[in-house]
Amino acid sequence: MRVITNGPKGLALLALLAVPLASSLAAQELDPARAGIIVNGQPVAEEAAPAATLTPGPELKGFISARSGSRMQVTTADGARTVVAITDATRIKASKGLFGGSGKVGAESLLNGLPVTVKTMQGGSELVASQIVFRNTDLKTASMIRTGTAQGFAEQTAATQALRGRMGDIDKYNIKSTTNVNFDTGKAVLSPEAKASLCSAASSAEGVDNALLLVVGYTDSTGSDEFNQTLSEKRAGNVINYLQQQCHWKPYRMLTPTGMAKADPLADNTTPEGKAQNRRVAVNVLVSKGLDGI
Repeated sequence: MRVITNGPKGLALLALLAVPLASSLAAQELDPARAGIIVNGQPVAEEAAPAATLTPGPELKGFISARSGSRMQVTTADGARTVVAITDATRIKASKGLFGGSGKVGAESLLNGLPVTVKTMQGGSELVASQIVFRNTDLKTASMIRTGTAQGFAEQTAATQALRGRMGDIDKYNIKSTTNVNFDTGKAVLSPEAKASLCSAASSAEGVDNALLLVVGYTDSTGSDEFNQTLSEKRAGNVINYLQQQCHWKPYRMLTPTGMAKADPLADNTTPEGKAQNRRVAVNVLVSKGLDGI
């Protein structure tokens, strides 16, 4: 339709006609159901939700102590446990040795017991792994622990189950020797004397066929039960780490450590001397009765 007007009345009429038309176009532009209508101009952009800002986090050196979906727990040398998220952007590398370089691997290689170095980023309250590096030789050892062989690790499976029962089936094993290392009150730090004793015990156990190490942490009666349980587990974890990393005891010959808090005291907890003896970790050299002497 073509409208031609030269007078004021005509202009007023044209303005009245334009009002419903503009309102109709506006309604069409806002109606998402009218997908076939094309409206020229720049739409108002929806405000995007702010992305979480990632900042550099701590570098973790320890071993994988638990895995669940896209998260893993890393236990460090001081016994601290840290949960780290694994994403599609996480770079996972296996070192091939001193001169062999490294190669990329998948998240399925992150097995429990595997020593790792983890670079992290902090995203809110969560740590995200940006890079995870481990040695191929350690992966092979962790794989051996997981899969086992017909004879080589049959005793480890039984031993681990026994340990979960808080050593309820310890009578299935012969205890060849026990080494105790002691700690200061409320502490889990290994003394130089304790470190020397641990490597000496590991060296002696190397000469025992089919030997396994069972590490158990204890406390004195000072403090709450909850505090002592955590402290005894931390002491046992530190001993495990030192035996594996510094004394070169193979992880597949190591049973899962446990803490017994103030249970099974060696001495009287009412005297300072007795408490000093009870603040300990016991390193037991075990051999399954079915394998002893083989």
